[in-house]
Amino acid sequence: MGAKYRAGGLDDPEDEAGDAAADEAPERREARVEADGHGERLDRWLTGRAPEFSRNHLQSLVERGCVLVDGRAVTKAAHKLRAGQRVEVTLLPTDESRAFRAEAMALPIVFEDEHLLVVDKPAGLVVHPAAGNWSGTLMNGLLAHHAAAATLPRAGIVHRLDKDTSGLMVVGKTLEAVTALTRLIAAREVHREYLALAHGRIDAAFVVEQPLRRDPVSRVKMAVAPAGLGKAARTDVFPLGVGEAAGRPVSAVHCVLHTGRTHQIRVHLAHAGHPLVADALYGGAAALGLTRQALHAARLSFRHPATGEALSLVAPLPGDLAAAWAAIGAAELPR
Repeated sequence: MGAKYRAGGLDDPEDEAGDAAADEAPERREARVEADGHGERLDRWLTGRAPEFSRNHLQSLVERGCVLVDGRAVTKAAHKLRAGQRVEVTLLPTDESRAFRAEAMALPIVFEDEHLLVVDKPAGLVVHPAAGNWSGTLMNGLLAHHAAAATLPRAGIVHRLDKDTSGLMVVGKTLEAVTALTRLIAAREVHREYLALAHGRIDAAFVVEQPLRRDPVSRVKMAVAPAGLGKAARTDVFPLGVGEAAGRPVSAVHCVLHTGRTHQIRVHLAHAGHPLVADALYGGAAALGLTRQALHAARLSFRHPATGEALSLVAPLPGDLAAAWAAIGAAELPR
């Protein structure tokens, strides 16, 4: 099928640097305060001269020294203007508008052809741009990796992993592939298996089948929902070994998803009394030198949407999890 296997690496975008710099030059606007603007707050007055920007963004420009009144920087949005004053504003783009830009990065690609790619996402890499992470995301890297990404929804990303979860993700490179992969995921025909370290002793396999919803108290968390509410979710958990950390049992487990809800494994294992190691959000204490939740998307299996070939890709444990895994003497991912 003409597939390419490689560890990453992107074309050098240096040739486009000059054009990009020119495109990013901020606009400057000047206007004189008329009589009807006398006594008006600076930020409110600016909304009438730059209506395409939110008032919050204009306030941030004021605070950053991007607004001059009669040639002097004013950094208080509540500053009252006087008729006849000349105001100059440098209209820096919003963070959101800069989010969907190509950024060259060494994507750890484990499989690629003209239809799709599979990436072994490292822990710490954010998948989609969002508040606090408007750049340096997987989406930014995909936009630099191939030109067609700019024409695709979310640059071809059809599912996600949490920032601090490592492992395999499939990404479409054409609209046809994105559509087909989305349908496969909806039909639960993309099979995802994870390796995790959890607190407590797990000696026997078990199933957690509990619906999930957004936590009603903390919007950054998910929670098991009361009967009749939330979205159906099932996780199968298989033991791979038990060790100790600071005198307390820690278990290595193999988790198989039947659904792909946000934070599913993290919530289900915490609900079962076995929060993931170092998953502070769901009650997991740090151990074995880990500083992020001990979760890795280790195997991804699906039928290629264009060729029909059965693909099953495996990503080895990254260094931090491999060391912790070895420390408790756990078994590897079953074949």
